[in-house]
Formats: sequence, C-alpha cells, structure tokens
Amino acid sequence: MPRPELAVGVGLRPGTSADDIVAAVREVVGGARIVRLATMERRASEPGFISAAEQLSAEIAAFSAEELEGATVPNPSGRVAAAIGTSSVAEAAAILASGGGELVVLKSIVSGIVVAAAAILMGEEF
Repeated sequence: MPRPELAVGVGLRPGTSADDIVAAVREVVGGARIVRLATMERRASEPGFISAAEQLSAEIAAFSAEELEGATVPNPSGRVAAAIGTSSVAEAAAILASGGGELVVLKSIVSGIVVAAAAILMGEEF
C-alpha cells in the first residue's frame, strides 16, 4: 500500500528557524511526502515557517485559534489553551489541513517544535 500524502501540523515559537523546523518535521515523518505545512495564523507569517514550507515543497495552511479549537484531538493541552486560546496547534492543524484525515503521527516534540501529521483524504481541499 502506498504511503499517504501528509498534512503536517507544527507548533512553534516566534523566531524559529527554517532549518530547525525542517529538521524536526523530517525527524518525525521521515521521507514521507508532505503536501501541506500547517500552523496557527499568527505563526504562518514567520519567515522560518514560510521558508520551511518552501524547502519541503509544501503548501502553507493557516488556521485561527477558534478553528483549531474546533478540531477533536487526542492530546489537548490546558497549558496551551491558557496561553494561546486553543488546546492544540500541531494535531489540530494537521487534521484541518488534511481535510479531516486521520492522525498518522501524534504530536511529538523535537527541540521545542511540536509536530503532528495526518493523512490527506483523497481529493480533499482544506
């Protein structure tokens, strides 16, 4: 069975470098084909995030805290919710950017960057 195309959700701090984001994503998903790199709106304009998406040949997907909070995730965080208004960034962004696909990688933290991945549903646009 072919490996699914992925939507990868990323939670990151301001100023995170593209190299760090790409390294974290590749550590978590290996050589899988990444179609979309997703995060919350206020991080999607970060230069490191934009450059990471370019390096991964991935579309950028950005979601508001309200949209992210509407996604059902297996690992919500009260601490994150108190800080930014949503209990999940990486897992929720991956699910939303995949068109509602199943998480194939639960959130993992690599060097302070949170990464999760969901399989893109065939023919789905986010």
